[in-house]
Amino acid sequence: MKNVLILSASLRQRSNSERLAAAFAAGAREAGHSVEEISLKGKRIAFCTGCLTCQKTGRCVIADDARAIAEKVKTADVIVFASPVYYYSIAGQLKTLLDRMNPLFSSEYNFRDIYFLASAADDAPEALEGPQKAIQGWVDCFEKARLAGTAFAGGCTAPGSAEDHPALAQAFAMGRDL
Repeated sequence: MKNVLILSASLRQRSNSERLAAAFAAGAREAGHSVEEISLKGKRIAFCTGCLTCQKTGRCVIADDARAIAEKVKTADVIVFASPVYYYSIAGQLKTLLDRMNPLFSSEYNFRDIYFLASAADDAPEALEGPQKAIQGWVDCFEKARLAGTAFAGGCTAPGSAEDHPALAQAFAMGRDL
């Protein structure tokens, strides 16, 4: 049994990327894994100041919700990032969180497999290149981790429009097959 942490970056109600996250979670739970889902909606996450104190202390000097989320990331076996694609990149709130997880860089972290779930209005495969590069850049900083899979629901503009998208089945299967 693996400890799975799903971080959802969409702030929209009936979000398509959150629907992908729910499908992944359902697959992982069906396979017997422990799943925790955290939405960044309503979370207070400040920008990294670049002070690098965290590299010495293992803890960020900013007291907000990013601290607790980073601790959960550190102890999870599997991390899933779910994000809408905004201007061909990840949502800003996810990028801010990734920056704030800098204390993990010099720590003993558990995670190995990282998954990325994304939804976008554009359905061209190229629409995923920028967001995937952003996630891959974070993953590359952790030598024991790898980007294990990606599901992309392109062509989903309106809230809830991913409901019949094939990426839901793909996300479910990725969760089930951990």
